[in-house]
Amino acid sequence: MKISVRADLCCAAQLCTKNAPGIYRLDELGYNASDGDEVPPGQEAEARRGARSCPEGAINLEGE
Repeated sequence: MKISVRADLCCAAQLCTKNAPGIYRLDELGYNASDGDEVPPGQEAEARRGARSCPEGAINLEGE
């Protein structure tokens, strides 16, 4: 499963990292920098939880 982040929608609420700290990472300004990252095996549920928490819907998970 691969993380896809629409940077134009990310508002830096950082709820993704609060709900899935081992999956999502932030840049130096607090925006999601996980675009293109692979979700580690066995952590798909955590990745989904973090994606669902995004208030702007900026995170999509490819390859489900």
